[in-house]
Amino acid sequence: MLTTKFIRRNKLIIFFLLITPSILWSYQFLSGALGVNPIEKLMDELGLMALRLIIATLFISSLAEFRFLRSLIEIRRMIGLFAFYYVCLHFLSYIILDHFFDIQFIIKDIIKRPFITFGFISFLALIPLASTSTKSWIKKLGYKTWKKIHYLIYLAAILSSIHFFMLVRVNKIEPAIYIGLILLLLIYRIYKRIIYPLWAQ
Repeated sequence: MLTTKFIRRNKLIIFFLLITPSILWSYQFLSGALGVNPIEKLMDELGLMALRLIIATLFISSLAEFRFLRSLIEIRRMIGLFAFYYVCLHFLSYIILDHFFDIQFIIKDIIKRPFITFGFISFLALIPLASTSTKSWIKKLGYKTWKKIHYLIYLAAILSSIHFFMLVRVNKIEPAIYIGLILLLLIYRIYKRIIYPLWAQ
């Protein structure tokens, strides 16, 4: 059984496991080991890691409702913040490496291309989550208000998975699976928080 004590003892290991891919991809990018289109490859890897961590955060929220998995809550915040970390790296790669700070072009690109629009809105949705992730913010906002704000993760998850689905040109199985998982988790959350309490009355 996973215990809170076990997870707390191994948080540093989890931290290094989560940050290692970004270090590895940075090294591969600088050494020219990311193929013929290293910028696109780097952006893809960073974005995909962000999406996977967003989904992992959602899974932890649901799995932690089971008593024997409740200790997973101890790493939910860390995984959520790393999701934001990878989203930021993904977005910075797009701004700096792909378009060299051409802000005028970037704004037009966000407006004209729907998959970029979805990705950008997803990024914006994650900002209040990352900035209010501490216990002090829960106290300042009140738990109910804080909880409502953090439901934005579902919006970010849906939009980022659509962003990925629209980006992939050939094999759309993986992004379709991610969309399906997110929808299942959202349906479960709606059932648990809204439908079941109404039936129980």
